[in-house]
Amino acid sequence: MAFMKRLGFYLVGLSIGLIFLAFFLKKKSEETGTSFCYFPNCRVLKELRSKPYDLGNYQGIHLDSVIIQAYLTKGKVRFKESDTRALPCPIYVIDHEFEGRNGSLKLINCADLVEIADFTFD
Repeated sequence: MAFMKRLGFYLVGLSIGLIFLAFFLKKKSEETGTSFCYFPNCRVLKELRSKPYDLGNYQGIHLDSVIIQAYLTKGKVRFKESDTRALPCPIYVIDHEFEGRNGSLKLINCADLVEIADFTFD
């Protein structure tokens, strides 16, 4: 059998398998609510969402759970401004546009709690 013919069979089988796999994984993730986070931004946001949050000593602009959840689900982590190696708790800066206004949320990610350090609108 010629190489091109074998390659054609391989690619057809691979594409059918990928479509089949994507269909069942999508169905599974919709039923169980699981998600596949492989990129750093997604992994950080997922970890922050999994912990309870506390306003701590924050005394700035009014924050409520809707705003915080919007930042933790659709936000973009700015790793250059974040201090991911801070001890004992890493510090993350998250940008997001909420209700037409760009804002920045600064969070301290401790082992069992996420503390809100700062929140500003641009």
